[in-house]
Amino acid sequence: MEWRDDGIILGIRRHGETSVLLEAMTRQHGRHLGLVRGGRSRKQQPALQPGNGVSLTWRARLDEHLGVYTVEPLAMRAARFIDSPAALYALANAAGLLRFLPERDPHEGVFEALSVLADHLHEPVLAAALTVRFEVAMLAELGFGLDLDRCAATGVTAGLAFVSPKTGRAVSAEAGAPYAERLLPLPAFLRRANAAAEPGPDALRDGFRLTGYFLERDVYGPRDLKLPDVRARLIDAALRVAPPETGG
Repeated sequence: MEWRDDGIILGIRRHGETSVLLEAMTRQHGRHLGLVRGGRSRKQQPALQPGNGVSLTWRARLDEHLGVYTVEPLAMRAARFIDSPAALYALANAAGLLRFLPERDPHEGVFEALSVLADHLHEPVLAAALTVRFEVAMLAELGFGLDLDRCAATGVTAGLAFVSPKTGRAVSAEAGAPYAERLLPLPAFLRRANAAAEPGPDALRDGFRLTGYFLERDVYGPRDLKLPDVRARLIDAALRVAPPETGG
């Protein structure tokens, strides 16, 4: 058995004296593990860093075997963010969510979202906003998708300001006003019409509150797990450097 695919390294673990077990999110083969012989060598270590983009060749006698990776670097991103706590928190948070997906189950849309996040890990505020978007994508992949494009009450696509905590559907400012205290705020950067909006502290806080509510209710809670500490650390790091609110 053999295949070749692009991947993003999620983590490595020591295996024996000279090798490592590499975990990667691949474009066509999902989250996939493999053995890298000699992966602890000085020559290979720079390429085998979490966040790096790589070309992977996987070989095994049978499909169900662990298999062996040959790794070629494509995007050496780790050098840009290795000293950034926010970047490391964002990457660890994303990797933790990806581990809820079945191993070797392809999710090309998630791979693309992770690629965008990985490209901007060195920008703390943007990485935080992209993390919220990534969490929205992961909720959808896990079967708990949010409908943020149309008001659940009126069907309008403009003026969306809230999300129902019961249904995960957007609600317009007008329809939601009488129930605002019971609804979750929908920040501008998650609305399709304002996708390019740069989030300030309040918007980031609202975004993480929104995805955190549904992740805790539908993903972590049923497994008797709590939201990871790295997520809270990412939020704190991003809020410290987020620009002042500019509206929306």
